[in-house]
Amino acid sequence: MSTTPTAQILSLADLTNYQDGAIVSRVILKAEAGNVTLFAFDAGQELSEHTAPFDALVHVLDGEAEIKISGQPFDLKTGEAIIMPANQPHAVKATRKFKMLLTMIKA
Repeated sequence: MSTTPTAQILSLADLTNYQDGAIVSRVILKAEAGNVTLFAFDAGQELSEHTAPFDALVHVLDGEAEIKISGQPFDLKTGEAIIMPANQPHAVKATRKFKMLLTMIKA
């Protein structure tokens, strides 16, 4: 099931907006095999440490973030990406306002 019409050009960073003191998310695609979600984090906002049963790719579209994977911090900025392996604890914190595209593969 697609949540956005296919065969159209998308300006990903423009599909979600920052909100003061909040994390905003928008599902772009959702299917049995995985999903693609946009996030916009205000500075200082974070997702606490958790695990997921699937591999995920985080691509920073704007700004800067610290992503911890199994306790190791990684500082990412616009244009950079990182793979978060399945079943490894990870956390995300906006060191500045930032937007990311999260692609989770379930198959």
